[in-house]
Amino acid sequence: MNDPGQDLDLRLVRYFTVVAAHQHFGRAAADLHVAQPALSRQIQRLEKHLGTRLLDRSPQGTRLTPAGRTFLSHAEALLQTARRAELAVREHAEAQRIVIGYVEDLVITAAVRELRRRHPEAEITTRYLSCGDVKALPDRRVDALIARTPLPLADGDVVTTPLYEEPRVLVVPSGHPWAERASVTAEELAGQEPAPCAFETEDWTSYRVLGAGVPPIETYEDKLELVASGRAVAVLPVGDRRSSLRPDLVTVPIQGAPPSQVVLASRKGDPNPMIKSLRAAAMTVLPAPAH
Repeated sequence: MNDPGQDLDLRLVRYFTVVAAHQHFGRAAADLHVAQPALSRQIQRLEKHLGTRLLDRSPQGTRLTPAGRTFLSHAEALLQTARRAELAVREHAEAQRIVIGYVEDLVITAAVRELRRRHPEAEITTRYLSCGDVKALPDRRVDALIARTPLPLADGDVVTTPLYEEPRVLVVPSGHPWAERASVTAEELAGQEPAPCAFETEDWTSYRVLGAGVPPIETYEDKLELVASGRAVAVLPVGDRRSSLRPDLVTVPIQGAPPSQVVLASRKGDPNPMIKSLRAAAMTVLPAPAH
């Protein structure tokens, strides 16, 4: 018998249970996709390790010895325990994984950093999405989405958690009559004709271009170019600083406009516990930025 402190090889234990189930080395070898002589040698190794014969071999087949019958129940329990341990680890690994989508101008670094601090062993990745690609959430390309409302997703399919709100500003070309104003009112903008856009479906969407006779616009850069040319004005959240990179554009606060809301969205019924952790982290570190 080998050193009793030597670990029992689970592969040999599994081979033994398969031979015991078939009571035939040839059929067991076919089931295990191994050569019959190799299987016989592995069982002999197991018997040598245990110090007793487990199987009686004959031309008619294979029978368990009394020691084999005793070992079989323990072997099956051992394999079941090992399988449960493997599944538990895999489930834990799966629970420690999340892909976070974010859109437009939003900076989610603080939330991701906080989530990593809380779960240092988790696999946490981010994915930038265009405003028209938020379907990545129902398509399961991301597990959670941080974006501005309204979302072009069915309310019955997602759970949304408000994170913070931002006031809105008007973006006009530097020579526009409103460029020198301290503010404009929502009522003054009410008469402006909205430009067509595939992603703007409500009166106060987060990104809105106002101007008569302009073509459909999909990219943010095209919106700014249209505004800079004097053909339109744009309504943006105050947190979006990208227009300030252009010296030919001016931002003017809007009075009386509903705020732009930033939310965290996830699929309804998703069991991934990392989503709950992300929600807690985001609500802790993503308040409305100071301006």
